Amino acid sequence: QVQLVESGGGLVQTGGSLRLSCTASGSTFSIYLMGWYRQAPGKQRELVARISTGSSTNYADSVKGRFTISRDNAKSTVALQMNSLKPEDTAVYYCNAYQRIGREYWGQGTQVTVSS
Repeated sequence: QVQLVESGGGLVQTGGSLRLSCTASGSTFSIYLMGWYRQAPGKQRELVARISTGSSTNYADSVKGRFTISRDNAKSTVALQMNSLKPEDTAVYYCNAYQRIGREYWGQGTQVTVSS
């Protein structure tokens, strides 16, 4: 089992920045991918960014050049630095962890609101 705890959401104006953090506990040795997803009201949950243990990254096209994902394998943490935020970035952001054995875990979610 893996537990994920997120922090760092909040309210920011257009063009501002926020940093999300997520700490994993439990069976963290088997985590391969860590990432962030988001879900806006009335929309499906979507991938924002993810990073492997080897630091390979994937980003949604909508956030490329504005968001940066990073990971500290020793501390079992993943962070998402979000710059140049837009109102369309408003959503609940969820931390995600994927184990090589095929199990997936989610955090409780943290609200990010970007005002225009």
